[in-house]
Amino acid sequence: MKKIFYLFILVAAAGLSSCKKDKKTTTTDSNQPSKQGTALQLAQDSLYLYAKEAYLWNDQLPTYATFKPRSFTNASDKTALDNEMDALSQYAINPDGGKPYEYYIYDPGRAKYSFIDDGTETGALNGIKGDFGIDYNYWLVDDIRITYVYPGSPAGLAGLKRGYQIVSINDNTSLSYDGVSGGKTYGDGSGKNINFVYNAIFQSSSIKMTVKRPDGTTLSVNFSTGSYAVNPVLKDTVIDAGAGHKIGYFVFNSFTSDANADPKLDAVFSKFTTQGITDLVVDLRYNGGGYVSTAEYLDNLIVPPSKNGTNMYKTYFNSILSANKETLLVNQVRKDDNGNVYNLSQIDYSLNSQYNTPNFVKKGSLNIPRVFFIIGGGTASASELTINNLRPVMDVQFVGETSYGKPVGFFDIQINKYTMFTPEFSTKNSAGQGDYYNGMTPNTANYPGIADYDGIDKDFGDPTENLFAHIIAKVKTGTYSLPTKVTQSISSNPRAFSLEQSRDKTMQLNKNKFTGMIFNSKKVKLKK
Repeated sequence: MKKIFYLFILVAAAGLSSCKKDKKTTTTDSNQPSKQGTALQLAQDSLYLYAKEAYLWNDQLPTYATFKPRSFTNASDKTALDNEMDALSQYAINPDGGKPYEYYIYDPGRAKYSFIDDGTETGALNGIKGDFGIDYNYWLVDDIRITYVYPGSPAGLAGLKRGYQIVSINDNTSLSYDGVSGGKTYGDGSGKNINFVYNAIFQSSSIKMTVKRPDGTTLSVNFSTGSYAVNPVLKDTVIDAGAGHKIGYFVFNSFTSDANADPKLDAVFSKFTTQGITDLVVDLRYNGGGYVSTAEYLDNLIVPPSKNGTNMYKTYFNSILSANKETLLVNQVRKDDNGNVYNLSQIDYSLNSQYNTPNFVKKGSLNIPRVFFIIGGGTASASELTINNLRPVMDVQFVGETSYGKPVGFFDIQINKYTMFTPEFSTKNSAGQGDYYNGMTPNTANYPGIADYDGIDKDFGDPTENLFAHIIAKVKTGTYSLPTKVTQSISSNPRAFSLEQSRDKTMQLNKNKFTGMIFNSKKVKLKK
């Protein structure tokens, strides 16, 4: 399946990316691959061998002879590698629950985190995308809303905005939700309408769409995919809540590269500081992650000055990498920002490395004791890292639906024309908190705040938007307003999804989207 994923990668030097050239792989031992084979077979061997060396849970992987990488055949090389990756991901069992760490409830047998990229999904975490620039979700069973639009994208230039109701797509008005969510079947449960909408928006090069604006007027537009620059800050505003409270709110939609994201974050926080905000709201409800260095930068803008120099988090690799005994990663050649060539085996993966135990380095002068994070099923990986890092050092409040649950990350491994992404590390904050594989659920023991629906019928920053309204009430009165009541009957504002079903539905709609925490640094630190 196609994932909506954009990532800037320095491609490895030609001929160095496959394990087939490592002398250790040429033995005739039954637990090692033959040096003979087709390009696909050699790539399959490389996938397995790199996983045995770098995969976070490599100690639970089977032997080469048992797994038989070359047994995964398909007319499409990419599909064969996908199938191999999915199968390999199901061996490592999480003792908490007894299921694979990569078990994906919405598509059992498919890897929750690992995937193979053939090059079509790379390109925009450095700030350039080439799609419609739009996303959506179901507000009610028969009501689809636009969740966000990137300014300057084809959808943005067509005049579409968050909160608009999608009435028809390509003249088809049969768009109602017809899947299974939270154990309940909607419509005939076939998913025909769901797949139609998804394919029209994410798998097509052109689209015709009619939408209804909040004022009841309609707009019909035609547009095609196109290249546009990404601004990960979709909205920023300051709300005067009275009684000396000023709330700084902004939507951060992707942890793009530092070159793209940092100047935009600086501008937002400079505005907030100048206007004297007393409370901060960071809206990450649709942010699937991105670069670790950008997550660190955002944390350094938020963290109180008194915590400058204290530990932010620790990174944990498997026993081979943490002991710096890797042998195959020498084949993964890269260039740093200055054009200097190095390979991934030169990086120090031990906890003794400052690279893996970064401290807070306060940026700017904002000094607040509390931060609110708006989250949901689309909040993943680098977003969750950003939040988790701050929990021990300030009051962190969680507002919205349960997050995705990805406390692991990866670096890219080049295998001929493919790129392998699979968990190589996990993180824990300075208090040892991590392992949130089931996500962060607001208003539970470890995640104070309030659980409620994403108000996709309102624009970002609207004081009446459901989740932002809760935060404003908390700032003003010291308590959150009451969560939305669910009704299955007809009313002025009927809801057809319980909170659990809403999150379930969102996770299913997001299952083909990128969620990532990409191991990188503004300056690569090599072993001495």
